[in-house]
Amino acid sequence: MSEEEQINATEEVVQLNQTANVVAEPEEEFDWESTGKKQQKYNTAEQQRLTDMYDKTLTAFVEHEIVSGTIIGKTDRDVLVNIGFKSDGMIGIGEFKYMPEIKIGEKIDVYVESQEDKSGQLQLSHKKARALKSWDRVNLALNTDEVIQGYVKCRTKGGLIVDVFGIEAFYRAHKSM
Repeated sequence: MSEEEQINATEEVVQLNQTANVVAEPEEEFDWESTGKKQQKYNTAEQQRLTDMYDKTLTAFVEHEIVSGTIIGKTDRDVLVNIGFKSDGMIGIGEFKYMPEIKIGEKIDVYVESQEDKSGQLQLSHKKARALKSWDRVNLALNTDEVIQGYVKCRTKGGLIVDVFGIEAFYRAHKSM
């Protein structure tokens, strides 16, 4: 290696060392005490305004009431239903035995069992909604002395098991005179 090449190589090493020793100064001091803690980024008025905007997008629901929902997804085990709440509800596929062809986008009635369970999941039931609506129809028929139709499901020793508006009812057979 010539003397000139050695000088050039030495100058490059010096320049690299000088570059490596330069440390960028932070623009502001880092607060190690606040690491991992939730920090308030909005003033209280701004936070309240944003909270109010968010709350207006949600529908308020009371537990133990029947509401309308839309099927937005389906798996082999569950049906995902949107009722306009902050989260969607999962209903077991077994509650839809009478509906062999469940379609996404279909509107159904659901019963709000709980707004949040232990895991924060919205608890809905389609079966309970159908049963409650059926009871309302049966009571209305009783109060108005309306004759209703039912479908005989099976015969028992003392009468018949009849499906009335989706509810199984017992019909006692009268002895003929």
